[in-house]
Amino acid sequence: MPLDPRQRQAFRDLAAQTEGIDTAVYQAFDKDPLEPIIGLGPTDAPIAFLGRDPGREEVRHGEPFVGSGGQLVRRALHRHLYGTESASFEVSLAAGAGFFWLNTVPYKPLGNRAWSMAVKRRFEPLMRHLLLDHWQGRDVVTLGREAFFWFGLDATSADRQRLEAYWQREDRFTASCEVELSTAQGERRRLRLHPLPHPSPRNLTWYARFAGLLDARLAQLLPR
Repeated sequence: MPLDPRQRQAFRDLAAQTEGIDTAVYQAFDKDPLEPIIGLGPTDAPIAFLGRDPGREEVRHGEPFVGSGGQLVRRALHRHLYGTESASFEVSLAAGAGFFWLNTVPYKPLGNRAWSMAVKRRFEPLMRHLLLDHWQGRDVVTLGREAFFWFGLDATSADRQRLEAYWQREDRFTASCEVELSTAQGERRRLRLHPLPHPSPRNLTWYARFAGLLDARLAQLLPR
C-alpha cells in the first residue's frame, strides 16, 4: 500500500530538515535521499514488523527489510507459511507481502548508526499515524532495542519505566507486553509487543539464536 501524496510530502519535508541521511549511498544507487523507504502492507495484516532504520540494500531496492537482517525475517516467514526455504530474493519479497513493515525512521543514517532520540521524536508522529491509521492489527514484532523503545517516545514516565523493566527480563524475547498509543483522532489503541533481538551479524550475543526465536514467535502468532 503506497503512501498518499500528502503523507509522502510530509516525510520529504521533514527529511529535508534532517541532518545525517547517508546521501552518498543514495547517490551511489541514483536514489532520492528525501524519498522515504516504506513498504507498509495490507491494513488487515496479522503482524506488523518494526525495525530500526533502512540500510544499504533497502536504499538499493527502495524496499524495507531486504538487507541481510530483513532477509532472515522474510525467509522465516516463507518457511512458516510454505514449509520450504525461499528460492530467490523475489520469492522472499512475496512471502512478506501479507505483512506490515515499518522502521522508526524511514531513511538510512550515516555509518549505520542508530538515529538520535531527537530525530526519532521528529518522525514519530508520522510513523505512529501510519501504524495506527493504516493498520488494523494488534501484534507488533519489534526488532532490537531501538524499535522496542520507540513505543516509549510519546509515553508517560510510568509507561517508559514499565518498558525499561520489561527489557530487563530474561524472557523478554519469548514473552510479550502491551502498550497504548493515541491515534490522530485522539483515540487510544492497545498493541501487543513481541520483542526480538536485532537481526544483525554484529549482534554477537543473539544473532545465532535469532532464527529460533523468530520461528517461535511466528508459531505463536500465526498458528497453522
